[in-house]
Amino acid sequence: MTRVAFYLLAARDEQARRLFACRLARKVSRMGHRVHIHTPDAGSTDEMDRLLWTFEDIAFLPHGTDVNDPDSPVTVHDQAAPADRCDVLINLAPEVPEYFGRFERVADLIGSDPAARARGRERYRFFKERGYPLEHHEIGD
Repeated sequence: MTRVAFYLLAARDEQARRLFACRLARKVSRMGHRVHIHTPDAGSTDEMDRLLWTFEDIAFLPHGTDVNDPDSPVTVHDQAAPADRCDVLINLAPEVPEYFGRFERVADLIGSDPAARARGRERYRFFKERGYPLEHHEIGD
């Protein structure tokens, strides 16, 4: 059964949430997992694509926006479901992606502004009502 982790970020701005997603994707992919980052829209997909190349000064995280690329350890997209080879989903969208059940783990990143917290509670309730194992982590600045 898919395990779901909620990351409650102290930062309010979207850029901090995206940067945390980059760091989490790097950590998880270095552990040998295949990662898919689900974004809310095409503009966010483009921004994540840029950030994954530049969020570190001395390195980059190999990734792509083609969800069917078997050589990409990290994929990013707002609509297309990733190939079955991914095992970790990082959700940046306000909704639960339909295809979340394909993954061993889901990481749901929640900003600190009231609207983001309210949407995060809705997603938490969605998973809890369906009996998924849940955990949460509070992330400081």
